[in-house]
Formats: sequence, structure tokens, C-alpha cells
Amino acid sequence: MQPLKPIHILTLLLALFVTACSDIDEADRLIYVKPDPVGRKVLIEDFTGQRCVNCPTATLEIEKLQEFYGADTVIAVGIHSGPFAKTLRGVPYSLHTAVGDEYYNHWKVESQPMGVIDRTGTCDYNLWGSVVREEVVKSAPLSMEAECTYDEATREVFVNCYGRGVDGHVAGKLQIWLIEDGIIDFQFMPDGSRDNEYVHNHVLRCAVNGTWGTDITVDEGETWSDKFSYTLNEAWKPENMSVVAFVYDDRGVCQVTKSPLKPYKAEPAEN
Repeated sequence: MQPLKPIHILTLLLALFVTACSDIDEADRLIYVKPDPVGRKVLIEDFTGQRCVNCPTATLEIEKLQEFYGADTVIAVGIHSGPFAKTLRGVPYSLHTAVGDEYYNHWKVESQPMGVIDRTGTCDYNLWGSVVREEVVKSAPLSMEAECTYDEATREVFVNCYGRGVDGHVAGKLQIWLIEDGIIDFQFMPDGSRDNEYVHNHVLRCAVNGTWGTDITVDEGETWSDKFSYTLNEAWKPENMSVVAFVYDDRGVCQVTKSPLKPYKAEPAEN
């Protein structure tokens, strides 16, 4: 009997492989691998105002939480709204927004400073630390990132949000906000004095995709993406601005992310 040639051995192995594969049940051929858990970031909606003497103290509490957990984990947005964001005659200050008043009224804010953490309800700033501690240890049902560029000539902002479903089914809203840091404007202080050089950070400027966001549905293992654009107000400084994007449903915020605006750079033309 002559020995098998290499080509004959290869043919035999392929035949055995095909036969073995055909014996595997169709349902068992693809094994689903659950996505790795994703840590939750925490959103603090800080209802504040320039006439609120205790609001700077709440800002210090946010800074302590961000120092402890990281500014990328505890994401704060200062919502200048309500009576303390206006003069005694009801005229809005420059940091006030109409959309901020909508949130203020929706959450039935009765005093300031007041916060809403991961949209689980209002709470006094003295309790923010304990609520953040409870939220940050949870896992998120989806991952999300945001890429944000702006055109210096037109002042148009382009936001690309994307991510992946991690756990179960999410059916909620995707909210996109623009915030600004480093705004120098007056603020009444805890001792009753007026600081005309106070630096306001993470100030809500606008809701890019409407007051309550746009619909989003994500299943576990599914990737998702959405794009938006917005033209910046001439008074805003894009180099100090960021996009805060989050997904929320009836249970609260599912995940939140923050990304700075970056100047748009056109691709160089090919020769």
C-alpha cells in the first residue's frame, strides 16, 4: 500500500472537518458573548442662580465630588433658572435660559441650591455625596461616547454620539446639551457680598436636540449612533465649551458623557 500524499491528507482532513461541523446543531454554532459591564458616570443637574447666596457652597461640593471621583465620572451642569437667576423685577440675567426654567418647573424646585442626580429626584446639596456614592457603583445598560467639533468660520457645532447596548433593552431619550466654563460674571456670596469677578463653570447654554431630547432604542449587543448640529451664539466662547450627552428613561439616567468642542479641521486635498 502506497503512503498518502500530502494533498490526499489535506483533502481527508477537510472532509472530516466538514462532516464534524455538519453534526453541530444550528442553534449551537454561534455562541452569544454578553458585552462587558460598563461603569456608570453620574450627572448632577445643579439648579442655581446669581442671586442665590448659598449656591457657591453647592459649587464647592461639586468640586469636592469631582476631585474624589474624577471630573469625567461626576459630570455637573449648572442650570441658571428660577427667581434667583433673575432680577427682583423678574428680568433674566445673562446666564439664565428659558429651557432651564422648564427643567426648574418640571422638577418643582422649591429652593436653591437644589440638585437632581441621575434624574432620580431633587435633593439638597448636603445629600449629593451620599446619592453620588450610591449611583457611581452601579453598572450602565449602555456605553456612549460623543465626538464634538465646530467650524470656526460658521460657528456651527457637529455632535456625533455613539455607543453599544450592554445590558437588556433601553427605550428612552438621548439628550444633548452645550455647556460653557470660565464665564466671569457677578455672584452673590454666602456672606452677602457681591463678587463681580466670580468664575462660573459648567453653565448650561442650550439644549441642542430639544428640551427633552430625542427618542432612542438600544438592545443588548447592538451598536447605535446619532448626529446633531447647532450654531453657537456669538457671545459664547467655543474654546471653553463642552457637550454633555446622556440617555435617560423613566428610571433615570442610563449613562452620561462629556466631551470638549474641538475646532474642525478639513482633510488635506489629495494631489
